[in-house]
Amino acid sequence: MKSRVRVSSSGGTRSGLGFGPGPSRRMKYYYQHQSPRSAFLGLIVLLLPVFCPSLFSPLGHAYPSIFSEWNAPKPKHMPLLKGALQRQPLDEQQSNLWSPLTNQGWKPCIESANAPVLPKKSQGYVQVFLDGGLNQQRMGICDAVAVAKILNATLVIPHFEVNPVWKDSSSFAEIFDVDHFIDVLKDEISIVKDLPKEYSWSTREYYATAIRATRIKTAPVHASANWYLENVLPVLQSYGIAAIAPFSHRLAFDNMPMDIQRLRCKVNFQALTFVPHINALGESLVRRLRYPSSKGAANEYPLEATNESIKPANGKFVVLHLRFDKDMAAHSACDFGGGKAEKLALAKYRQVLWQGRVLNSQFTDEELRSQGRCPLTPEEIGLLLAALGFDNNTRLYLASHKVYGGEARISMLRHLFPLMEDKKSLSSAEEREKIEGKASLLAAVDYYVSMHSDVFISASPGNMHNALVGHRTYENLKTIRPNMALLGQLFLNKSMGWSEFQQAVREGHKNRQGQMRVRKAKQSIYTYPAPDCMCQVAH
Repeated sequence: MKSRVRVSSSGGTRSGLGFGPGPSRRMKYYYQHQSPRSAFLGLIVLLLPVFCPSLFSPLGHAYPSIFSEWNAPKPKHMPLLKGALQRQPLDEQQSNLWSPLTNQGWKPCIESANAPVLPKKSQGYVQVFLDGGLNQQRMGICDAVAVAKILNATLVIPHFEVNPVWKDSSSFAEIFDVDHFIDVLKDEISIVKDLPKEYSWSTREYYATAIRATRIKTAPVHASANWYLENVLPVLQSYGIAAIAPFSHRLAFDNMPMDIQRLRCKVNFQALTFVPHINALGESLVRRLRYPSSKGAANEYPLEATNESIKPANGKFVVLHLRFDKDMAAHSACDFGGGKAEKLALAKYRQVLWQGRVLNSQFTDEELRSQGRCPLTPEEIGLLLAALGFDNNTRLYLASHKVYGGEARISMLRHLFPLMEDKKSLSSAEEREKIEGKASLLAAVDYYVSMHSDVFISASPGNMHNALVGHRTYENLKTIRPNMALLGQLFLNKSMGWSEFQQAVREGHKNRQGQMRVRKAKQSIYTYPAPDCMCQVAH
């Protein structure tokens, strides 16, 4: 218990311990017996950074610094939270939240108009080195197949760089089914798992030690097909091999032959499937969300299928992709309610990673929020879901890696949706053994569950959001796209009551629940698959 301290008129201090302003015997006795304990605690403080450096490192991605971010964030929107917690169950007007999308006049259309023909002679081998997380690598794979087709070359199964953020060294074969990938594309392009012996020298290490004639490192972002024909084809013809690194986002979305666009779609939506153990775990999680066990504890889930006779109210569930890690929070330069300690910690982190160069940092928090440039916090995404009409019986699956602020940050979301689950709560330790600690495999499981949910929503734009919006559009599945600018303005209005907030949210999201959006110039084919990957049909 904290002692009460007050300043006396003479300038001394008096406390609830009963000490007077002078050094009494009682005070001496107190300090005499406290000093060994204080010395011991001081020793622990001094040694803690030695034995637990990750707690103090400004680059520690797994956990926040124990001293700089000690204070748990308090709710920023308490009046709205009170209204949301007292909300009524789903009314008839909002029952269409769970309804599947109707036919929107589009269907998947990825087969080329011309019969696919393999080139009689390959121009050589193309290697690509892909960085980023799972979904950035996924888009890179699609582009790599397209580039190999443009060059009439043989593609080597792409090499995945170790992710500098999550330290994940998972390879293509550990995430995706290689044999399925090769088989689906066998009539379009030649693909090999490994280089032949005469090219075995062409490794990542070889290119890291010196400038090499066979490495292409000048590919511009969104390069045209002609750029590859003019700059990479001569290297293939001279050496029989070309390694392109960096490669992410190195192929344009516009002015591409339709056959190349359709091939990219075929890779994304047909050729790339996860390895069997990821699919099996994903399917188990989906089954448990639709037919929850009465036990509920993570270590009590059997490895076999759960009893399908036990069903929740409607057998449906929502996937929430909650991208709220420390990198995102720091890069956004927004205020997330953690007080001065959090602001200082994020500023320090921003300085270490990007030397403070963050575009948004020149704007105030109010300006960023009103422009929709602040990611939604777990509290805010929970208020959005509640306002849309999802009640506290909604089964919510949390697709996320480490949440910045931990359980304290998501506690309000859990209050709003007590039936919230994630990979750990829905599976046994034995089931997670093959994916534990591997960010790409964990993300792959989340991707699988997200593709099988009734509703998907993401708290902020990013590669996972973009990939799933595109894939679910292709399959005509319901996806809620938060109106970030509207929500930012609503959350800034501290006088708004729950009913007014709810009405504004519902009105502002009428046409943001999976309605088809045709791709515009420079937009990604992987986020907006129509019209490149889809054809119009009669209703």
